[in-house]
Amino acid sequence: MIRASLAAVLLGAASPALAQAIPAPYGERREVQAFIQDLVQRHGFIEAELTYLFSRTRRVDQVIEAIERPAEKTKSWPEYRAPFLEERRIADGVAFWRSHRGALERAERAYGVPAEIIVAIIGVETFFGRNTGRWRVVDALTTLAFDYPSRSAFFRSELEAYLLFARDGNLDVFAMRGSYAGAMGLPQFMPSSARRYAVDFDKDGAVDLRRSASDAIGSVGNYLKQHGWRKGAPVLIAARVSGDAWRPLAGGFDPKVPVAKWLEAGVRIDRHSPELETQNAVLVELPGGDAPGEFRLGFRNFYVITRYNRSAMYVAAVNDLAQALRTRAPKAPAQKTTPQSAGK
Repeated sequence: MIRASLAAVLLGAASPALAQAIPAPYGERREVQAFIQDLVQRHGFIEAELTYLFSRTRRVDQVIEAIERPAEKTKSWPEYRAPFLEERRIADGVAFWRSHRGALERAERAYGVPAEIIVAIIGVETFFGRNTGRWRVVDALTTLAFDYPSRSAFFRSELEAYLLFARDGNLDVFAMRGSYAGAMGLPQFMPSSARRYAVDFDKDGAVDLRRSASDAIGSVGNYLKQHGWRKGAPVLIAARVSGDAWRPLAGGFDPKVPVAKWLEAGVRIDRHSPELETQNAVLVELPGGDAPGEFRLGFRNFYVITRYNRSAMYVAAVNDLAQALRTRAPKAPAQKTTPQSAGK
């Protein structure tokens, strides 16, 4: 009897507030059941299979905690940048480049995106596949879809895309692990991006962002091209400011102000050319914490990378890592000559 009474208290029978604080299993919640019905009607899923799936899906409180304190909002630029420009990451990036030179060269030809940018994105996202995430994607997305009200619509859409992606690829829904936000594989694509932009770059008949570096490379290149990447154009250049005339022009990610106008407003750059001054740019300030921040001008390709991750610090880290990789880019192996070809 004592044990029964104690159990009743722990389950909330003696405390309505406690009972309300413990969410029902996802499979029993009305909003999840309505979501299931919607997927059945619009996409032809089998109701019993989705009901079983959500009976096995678990809420992950750490996912909510993580999404509320992303590094881009809690760290200064020097703190954020430091791990991405460590020697080990640069050396591993050069090794990744060397190992996948063929795929990177094909991607550059197909999409116009430099190899160092593709390598840098994969390096920043997952350390070239070392850190692809530890959460079951279905758990992370379900938690955010139904227990994170401020962005529930977005994550319900991503959960829907994930279930379609898994069905289309004949994948085990519970096997895929990713970030706390549900991003997947070496390039950390959200499910909707995986469905739209992921490509079978190794031509083996399946898109595999987890195990195929070639598919990851091609998918990143395709993503950037589809979002408007401009071949040969800059991403960011260093800038300095003086006075206050630049302040009303600053803000956002979209480059709308000609470089010439930024120069008139007190922005100084070391790189000049008539062509550059006719391009539009946005002034980016990278917070320095206790130290002064850094300023850079961002161009159309800066904006394109913000479609991947809407953070100026993220783009700056990708750009800086790409530059470091370019200075140590692996050289193409020398072609062997034969007596017949030597004289040609």
